[in-house]
Amino acid sequence: VQLQASGGGLVQPGGSLRLSCATSDRTLVMYGMAWFRQAPGKEREFVAAVRWSGGSTFYADSVKGRFTISRDKAKNAVYLQMNSLKPEDTAVYYCAGSPNTPILSAVRSPQSYSYWGQGTLVTVSS
Repeated sequence: VQLQASGGGLVQPGGSLRLSCATSDRTLVMYGMAWFRQAPGKEREFVAAVRWSGGSTFYADSVKGRFTISRDKAKNAVYLQMNSLKPEDTAVYYCAGSPNTPILSAVRSPQSYSYWGQGTLVTVSS
């Protein structure tokens, strides 16, 4: 099973991008999806997550107020709207999915997600 992420690219500081991610297997239903990112020389870090049940959303402090995660249950897809981008947002962004609802205490942990996309590069530079 693959998650297909798209939407990355080069953007100037202060600009916006919208990332998309969907499953290639329509028979697999996700109950939680998330975005993580990994900058060069750094560990993968949590960005945002959404639980299908109730639509609860969660954000890293570094992106709160600038990024918005949303879901399309019918398409089994998740989106990340990124506004007011900063150079420190430069990273490869990975989408992740879980066929089970991630528990609240672990929603930010990569171990809660068993399906991963290939990553899409976001570069914020002037």
